[in-house]
Amino acid sequence: MKIALLGYGKMGKIIEAIALSRRHEIVLKIDRDNVYELTTENLQKADAAIEFSTPHTALANIKQCHEAGIPVIAGTTGWYEHLPEVQQLYADGKTALVYGTNYSVGVNIFFHVNKLLAKLMNNYPYYDVQVEEIHHTQKLDSPSGTAITIAEGILGGISAKQGWVNVLNTGTEADETAPIPAEQLLIESHRIENVPGTHTVIYDSDVDSLEFKHTAHNRNGFALGAVLAAEWVIGKKGCFPVTDMFNFNTISKAE
Repeated sequence: MKIALLGYGKMGKIIEAIALSRRHEIVLKIDRDNVYELTTENLQKADAAIEFSTPHTALANIKQCHEAGIPVIAGTTGWYEHLPEVQQLYADGKTALVYGTNYSVGVNIFFHVNKLLAKLMNNYPYYDVQVEEIHHTQKLDSPSGTAITIAEGILGGISAKQGWVNVLNTGTEADETAPIPAEQLLIESHRIENVPGTHTVIYDSDVDSLEFKHTAHNRNGFALGAVLAAEWVIGKKGCFPVTDMFNFNTISKAE
């Protein structure tokens, strides 16, 4: 398969290495220094594009891939307020988009189990719940898209929580904030050097605590998942959440 990489930073380079190891070919690499090469003609040399740029450029890149008629794997987060617009665009059946806050296989297993756990814990209202996420200091958005997906999974199961609120902890006095209302789910974000990503769901009561945690050792899992998504999307039309790649719901129904 021929792949275009839209965004050639640290993640783009890891995606390139994994794609090459799986016998794919990189036919286009776009970063801030050669944006002029992002043309319909160049995109059409690829079978699929993998988009890991910035929240400010992702939407334009996704639309340009649609115009070129090639499927795109959107790994950038921070643009989801435009998702309804993008879903409507891809409803024309011209090509395909896969989107998700995290493409790691392990994280997607985490997402699924998190939803099941929230429905179980809803029967025990004396446990309060919060989400903690830790990322490297170059992380541009807060909370992480992964943390938001985790929070949405919890909100779908815990009736006492009506929304989420984020607190960014930088280790300074400026971090002091007002108390979080009981009906709000706290997402506490930390930014620490050289941390690929750690996400923890904490259920806490007066007598004990339960922690459900995913720790990324490096970025390879995210990159591999993006390449797997590019392999999966070939021949498909429409707009797909990354969870469609997996058969978790089928497994749950079978059980």
